[in-house]
Amino acid sequence: MEQSEKFKLAVETEEELRSIMGFPSELVKNKVITYLDHHCSDFISKSPFLVISTSDSSGFCDVSPRGDSPGFVLVLDEKRLMIPERPGNKRMDSMRNILSNPRVGLVFFIPGLGETLRINGKATLVKDDELLEQMAVKGRKPLLGIGVEVEECFIHCAKAFKRSGLWEPSSWINQDTLPSVAKILFEHAKLPNTSAETIAERLQESYTQRLY
Repeated sequence: MEQSEKFKLAVETEEELRSIMGFPSELVKNKVITYLDHHCSDFISKSPFLVISTSDSSGFCDVSPRGDSPGFVLVLDEKRLMIPERPGNKRMDSMRNILSNPRVGLVFFIPGLGETLRINGKATLVKDDELLEQMAVKGRKPLLGIGVEVEECFIHCAKAFKRSGLWEPSSWINQDTLPSVAKILFEHAKLPNTSAETIAERLQESYTQRLY
């Protein structure tokens, strides 16, 4: 693959950025709090899905989804929450990053609500059985949890959801035209003695038998 060209006419200073994009309103500047108040806790209790952003010590980034029944994230107090680490693909990108750089960003979603809750803080990989037991599902506790010490919390506006129509079924594309994940994995991984069909079977088995 040929090396791609760099982007031209790049913005290189915050001063130039501000001259183009402007400044936040007083509401936006003052909406950040440094702890989980009852509004944040309530939002988290109703959220079945979040994304977590991490980076390693060299700055290489990752964003990863986490999801379960509403309230799957455990709020311990005004400064701490914990995310259960359910069975996955064992890449452990987020957790490996946390070991070298604890800074994380979270975005919590509630289906049908355009606004999201953003939380920034420092993460720790937790193996405390007493806490992990509180997040057990079907008798299976997570092997680890991602504990987050909260530093910033704020509500993010709904404009992205309004523009995308994400929660509007009428905007969703036809099921028959969705990408074939099994085919994508087959062509990307190029594993011998396999096919898109066998990968599809493996995915289905994982989704039905190994969620917890």
